[in-house]
Amino acid sequence: MDSLSDALKAISVSTELIDEELSPHLDTVLTALLEKKDGAAEQVAASGILTTLANTLRKNTPLTPQVALVVAEVGREASVRERCIEAGLVNALLPLLNSSDQDLLLHTGRAIGRICFDNSPQQDRLVQNGVIPRLVAIMQEYPENDPLVNVCLLALCNLADMDSAREALVEVSVAEALTTQLRRAPDAERRHVILEVLGSLGESDALKLQFVESGVPQALSEMIRGLQGGSDPHDLCSIKIASNLIVSLLLGDESMQKCFGEGAGTVYQDILSWLQSSNTQLQLAGALAIANFARNDSNCVRMLELGVVPHILDLLEHHVDEGDVSVQHAGLSALRNLAIPATNKVRMLEDGVVERIRTLLRSDMPPVQFKLLGTLRMMVDGQEEAATVLGKDEVLLARVIEWCEARDHAGVRGEANRLLAALIRHSRAPEVIHAVTKADGVRHLITMATSEHVIMQNEALVALAIASAIEIDSVQEPFREAGLLPTLQKMLDDPVGAVEIKFSAIGLICSLANSSLLKEQMESLNLKESLSKLSSHTSSKLATQADTVLAVLSETS
Repeated sequence: MDSLSDALKAISVSTELIDEELSPHLDTVLTALLEKKDGAAEQVAASGILTTLANTLRKNTPLTPQVALVVAEVGREASVRERCIEAGLVNALLPLLNSSDQDLLLHTGRAIGRICFDNSPQQDRLVQNGVIPRLVAIMQEYPENDPLVNVCLLALCNLADMDSAREALVEVSVAEALTTQLRRAPDAERRHVILEVLGSLGESDALKLQFVESGVPQALSEMIRGLQGGSDPHDLCSIKIASNLIVSLLLGDESMQKCFGEGAGTVYQDILSWLQSSNTQLQLAGALAIANFARNDSNCVRMLELGVVPHILDLLEHHVDEGDVSVQHAGLSALRNLAIPATNKVRMLEDGVVERIRTLLRSDMPPVQFKLLGTLRMMVDGQEEAATVLGKDEVLLARVIEWCEARDHAGVRGEANRLLAALIRHSRAPEVIHAVTKADGVRHLITMATSEHVIMQNEALVALAIASAIEIDSVQEPFREAGLLPTLQKMLDDPVGAVEIKFSAIGLICSLANSSLLKEQMESLNLKESLSKLSSHTSSKLATQADTVLAVLSETS
């Protein structure tokens, strides 16, 4: 350390740096730093030479590369970084990024990156000083200089979470530079840095579109194709990150549509192959991607024409017993989205989709149960035949009733009740009403009518009204035993109840008045009084409805 002290002293007392004299002293300092001698960086900072080094860098002499290298090594030590900033080293280094000397660019990039690491104010100043376009330009000018490209990539990685950096990157062709590097990445470490930068920047909608237009998804797909079939943990990690990144790029509507390419795009074709892969991560990403593509009707119709559904069903059946819950959840999300267009529902029913997804009824996983119920509900929406077939299925009804009582999962419980109501609402079939009644579904529909969610209340009330209009003789006793009329009276008397719920409840009461059994119960509950109070309600529509039903009740008295 004596030689280091001597060198530092020689540098600190020099007023005019002469290359021949000071270069050996800088070498001595550099050797101590490279050998990671204990306390060397701290000693350099304490010697007072940091300001001298900054002044040297500003003059851009033959010593500049050597000085930049010394500063880069000093910057490894976190405890001296703030003093480097105070000495003006960052400001002195920034102009050097415009050099055409690749070694100087390397040392300068490392020095700036290390000094400003984990320092948000400094990183923001770098962005404001135009470092982003320069980093991208260096990658484009020297794409085969791996150490230099790596420095630029690491710098972008550190800056990528900043909004100001993302805004600056929108103005330059960063996607093109990153795609070039991804295609020539020599190892997993480089791949992962590039993927991390892409993942962070891909959160910006503007950059999502730039990425897609510059072929980033295609490059990611190519990379995945090249790595598939292996067992190397690093390669598998790359596949996971890249496939997740493609899925995230599809979250933007415009970028998703460009990748879809009417079903002829290479990215879409690759994603289809993922559904048939033995790699669970690719299966999951494939199902999530299909769900993302299925965000508009035209895509849904086109994908059905191209035969995507059998691949999803095969995947679901493969995972139903002790399979991956995430894959099942994603697959059902894709099916549900695909079933939204009315024309697709008909086609999917003709193709036997309902029969095949019924195999999932045996799943014990709440996330799968939740998605399965939602998918079945979407399948019967507006489809009388499908609702009738499912509504008469005793095995399905027994499982749905079981899930209506799922105490530990409110989502499953809610979806089970909604499916039960949907089977009646969309089938309007006496045999379905009989089956639901026999399965003890009436009490669940009455409970659903008291839900905190208005949409669920309405769905339940409409289903009960349809049941009473079509099969009053078979449902009157279950309605009475389950306490339907007292429940409806509470709704009418609720001072803060929603008007539309009261309106639906009154309509149901009117239908129930056709039953002499229930009519007697109405009189014993003095339901007329509750209706009379609503005759003066501020909603004229509700008041008129109440008067109408009062008249009906009086006529049948």
